[in-house]
Amino acid sequence: MGSAQGLGVFDIREKVVVVTGGSGVLGSAVCQGLGRAGARVAVMGRHQQRVEQTVQRVQEAGGEALPLIGDVLRREDVEAACEAVLDCWGQVDALLNFAGGNRPDATVTPERPFFDLPEEALRATLDLNLMGTIIPVQVFGKVMTDQGEGVIINISSMAAMRPLTRVVAYGAAKAALNNFTQWLAVYMAREYSPRIRVNAIAPGFFLTRQNQYLLIDEQTGELTPRGQAIIDHTPMGRFGDPEDLIGTIIWLVSDASAFVTGVVIPVDGGFSAFSGV
Repeated sequence: MGSAQGLGVFDIREKVVVVTGGSGVLGSAVCQGLGRAGARVAVMGRHQQRVEQTVQRVQEAGGEALPLIGDVLRREDVEAACEAVLDCWGQVDALLNFAGGNRPDATVTPERPFFDLPEEALRATLDLNLMGTIIPVQVFGKVMTDQGEGVIINISSMAAMRPLTRVVAYGAAKAALNNFTQWLAVYMAREYSPRIRVNAIAPGFFLTRQNQYLLIDEQTGELTPRGQAIIDHTPMGRFGDPEDLIGTIIWLVSDASAFVTGVVIPVDGGFSAFSGV
């Protein structure tokens, strides 16, 4: 972003932002963008090496960073992470719930019809994407109710807005997450403080560890038929770059969006606006 000077209502310098899934492809890029904007970033993930790499990149970008190793599905991990953030910085200004993803064995393929999807894989995908957001919100959101202010940003998906053909559990979980986002926005504003805002972003198609096998042919490096179909239905004609999320995130974290709550913002290159005709 360059200098944070002159940002006005977009200024997030010294805001404490917790990012679950912060060592993933999208989460890591957002953490670095927050660091460039001068935020204090708590990076939470399960893999210590990846978390530490992201922390180093945030620091190199000019931000303060704190590594948090833990699983969002283990309440004790999330509570320990929250305690570490409060010990370090004394507050939580924003929570970004990037932890999530899909599993290949929860994905319909010609060789694996819906009726044969393992129950364990379906439950794990539902839990990661829905409960993996709800649990951190219960822990960090409680801090925000004590503070009387804060920002929660959930990570939805195009699969929540328009059911995609293969990702049944993932799409169902993200659709539930949209509903939860709206419910929580009302609950926080009415029951606690209108200065606690809850929104979501719905990324379009970005290449990540979880979906690359669906979109890029491992043998040739070319687009799969599914990858080509996505490009054909994205008016901007490309996959998203992780950097494309940063501006929307900064807007939602900052006071620039002070009257915005309960919405799901597509960041999708026009995918959700295109009928295919």
